[in-house]
Amino acid sequence: MRLAVEPFSEQVVRWPNSGRHILAQFDDASVIVYQAYRPAIGAYAVEHGHFGGDFSYSRMSWVKPNFLWMMYRSGWGTKENQEIVLGLRLRRPFFDGTLARAVASTFDASGLSSREEWAAAVAASEVRLQWDPDHDPYGRVLPRRAVQLGLRGAALEAFGKHELLEVIDMTAFVAAQLEELQRNGLARLRTPVERTYVPGDAAAAKRLMLDPGPGFDAGR
Repeated sequence: MRLAVEPFSEQVVRWPNSGRHILAQFDDASVIVYQAYRPAIGAYAVEHGHFGGDFSYSRMSWVKPNFLWMMYRSGWGTKENQEIVLGLRLRRPFFDGTLARAVASTFDASGLSSREEWAAAVAASEVRLQWDPDHDPYGRVLPRRAVQLGLRGAALEAFGKHELLEVIDMTAFVAAQLEELQRNGLARLRTPVERTYVPGDAAAAKRLMLDPGPGFDAGR
């Protein structure tokens, strides 16, 4: 599995305890997001390096840059129709552009001046953004908020067919880490390396209402 991992215990001390933060694995060229699919969809993506077959481009599809939020959502890959866990390496400019186009799923998180303006923005946008409570490896709610992105239309088409650099099958890794968690707790649990991600577009970072953290420059 070509994904950097390290002990959870070494990472958790570096992460913000609360606030809105994008935690992700990234480098200069790419950002990893996660999703869990039923076997037919996941197997097709792994084999072909893009989404097709039973994958629907006519509905909104959600991705998460935070591994543990995905583990909470999928029950560590044990929930029905979420058995295949994928790491999806996206081109970083596409990820930044997606954040820049995103409209919050609720008015209060949108930063817009009126509900009418927000409703119009939601209707026009192909990218939805939602802040949810983050969770620890056991699924317990944390004060920190985690982001997920909903894609539809041309944004989903670009994600599924053109902007994917790599499809990483994480299913066996996830199963092994779940077994480790159940047998030995957090002591030897390993998770993908994640750092606080700040979009390159300062206006987008401000509109997302990110809280200050490592790498964040409120003056940009």
